[in-house]
Amino acid sequence: MMPMEEKVDLESDEEIPFSASATRKKVQPFDSEINIASHVDMSKSWILKRIQMGPLRSIYIVLIKAKINMLLPFGPLAILLHYLTGKHGLVFLLSMLGITPLAERLGYVTEQLAFYTGPTVGGLLNATFGNATEMIISIYALKSGMIRVVQQSLLGSILSNMLLVLGCAFFSGGIANHQKVQVFNKAAALVNSGLLLMAVMGIMFPAVLHFTHTEVHFGKSEMALSRFSSCIMLIAYGSYLFFQLKSQPNLYSPVDEGGVNDPEDSDDEEVPEITQWETIGWLAVLTLWISILSGYLVDAIQGASDSLNMPVAFISVILLPIVGNAAEHASAIMFAMKDKLDITIGVAIGSSTQISMFVIPFCVVVGWCMGQPMDLNFQLFETATLFISVLVVAFMLQVHD
Repeated sequence: MMPMEEKVDLESDEEIPFSASATRKKVQPFDSEINIASHVDMSKSWILKRIQMGPLRSIYIVLIKAKINMLLPFGPLAILLHYLTGKHGLVFLLSMLGITPLAERLGYVTEQLAFYTGPTVGGLLNATFGNATEMIISIYALKSGMIRVVQQSLLGSILSNMLLVLGCAFFSGGIANHQKVQVFNKAAALVNSGLLLMAVMGIMFPAVLHFTHTEVHFGKSEMALSRFSSCIMLIAYGSYLFFQLKSQPNLYSPVDEGGVNDPEDSDDEEVPEITQWETIGWLAVLTLWISILSGYLVDAIQGASDSLNMPVAFISVILLPIVGNAAEHASAIMFAMKDKLDITIGVAIGSSTQISMFVIPFCVVVGWCMGQPMDLNFQLFETATLFISVLVVAFMLQVHD
């Protein structure tokens, strides 16, 4: 066998230069045509490459590729109807439909930015910009003096993330992965649960002070306690961010079941679809467009309540959180079905933690600066509902093996 292989190799080595020289002689009369054709092909490929890597590709990926972008025209239509007609109910519904894809695209662009910033900072940015819609709507409502709308919409966002989003994600993940037991990082979940309990304590104290009629100065003591608790909660959330990003970043690493790298996972590794500067530009554009539509949405809430015979409380607690949490709801279910419960819990519980520890106290401070009496007294029923929901979720995450 060995001499035969050597012979074949020698014969092939001798034939290659001969065939190359022969083809060179045959192709020589057509060199000019081939050069022209290759030049045209190179110019076409250069143009296609410029289109693929330029801003046109970015616009296609962000504004056209996703199916949910079919709802984008409803935003300009809502603004047009606001000035042409006085139908607040229609303007409200169209504004909600127009903001929903913007919130989803904002989450997508933040995920793209996470490829360049790392998973820890990317997760923080995802949670922050994931709640940007609620924060913008709350600031516009505060400016209009709609304190109860702000309180109920933020409460609805917490309950929606903890109960609806997390429950649907666990249910879908259990059905898709019924052959095995899904696991997650228990330490990170307990930290988020502890922060949620701390936030509930800060929200409960002003309500307890109000309903026990133990205020020294009626109304003033409740407001002072709310502002003091908000400042403490903001400091605590800042300390938590330092703990997450600097002190103990390894605490939030995903659970490794087998301890061995799976070659299939390395093959399916995702890569960013747009560049870093394009993500930053899209973050600014989407945030600006959401802020514009949020103004029209808030202005139409009362008129929509009257025209649709729908209570403002239902609009605030149910409809507005659905607009802001649509993207988080879809992504949490998707990650749970892919057996990535760490990311699911980070999206659902992390978003609730950020709303309760950052967005609500931030709105109290912003209302303080605006001269609006925004406090942490969420009324007795809403506060009790929040307290019971946080306890149920905390115990459920703690007993998970």
